[in-house]
Amino acid sequence: MDKASELTAAATPEPPFDTFIFDLDGTLLDTLDDLMVLTNEVLAEFDMPPHTREEINSYVGNGAQALIYQAVPEGTPQEVADACLARWKEAYDTFPNDLTKPYPGIETMLAELRRRGCKLGILSNKFDGGVQFIVKKCLDGQVDVAHGEGGPERFPRKPAPEGLLATIEELGSTPARTVYIGDSPGDIHAARNAGTYAVGVSWGYHDPADFATSGWNPDVLATSTEQILALAPEA
Repeated sequence: MDKASELTAAATPEPPFDTFIFDLDGTLLDTLDDLMVLTNEVLAEFDMPPHTREEINSYVGNGAQALIYQAVPEGTPQEVADACLARWKEAYDTFPNDLTKPYPGIETMLAELRRRGCKLGILSNKFDGGVQFIVKKCLDGQVDVAHGEGGPERFPRKPAPEGLLATIEELGSTPARTVYIGDSPGDIHAARNAGTYAVGVSWGYHDPADFATSGWNPDVLATSTEQILALAPEA
């Protein structure tokens, strides 16, 4: 029995669900091109070499700190890496992010979930200022709550369950009524830790095979937004 199975053997929530909480980058929004451009611009300011899109893709998913610490050259002094991270966050506040967009079908799915009376949230390991900025730019008014790393609540990072559980409570729901959706094994781990239904998506920054390799298999591996809608109450 894998790790996910051990945590869900006793009781797995079953559809339909009325609460849907999503990871952000790689799940709702394709942010990779902007992350590549911004990261390479900041690295250039520090006279550091750039990275390809594929390299940046391999660094994302665990927040800005993990991205920058992997992007700076091996052996970079800690204080220089931290200065680079601080500059990256500062630059993000004025970076246009014009290449970022919702994945196909996302906005239609969110509108339909809302029409069916579902509560909608976002919980990301992206730094909270970045979450608030990009949600307002790309998904304004389409979710009820959105939280990222380092916000006022100071939730520990996923896969710790505190942020997900607090978001569920904020939405007036319970884990048994909630689906958490993400593109990484860490998202499935977070869902298991919080006792929610777990959905992985195939269109994000992780190879779908990563779920099985990690031992964190979702209840559903969605290849389309219609599979997520199928978990909501009937229209």
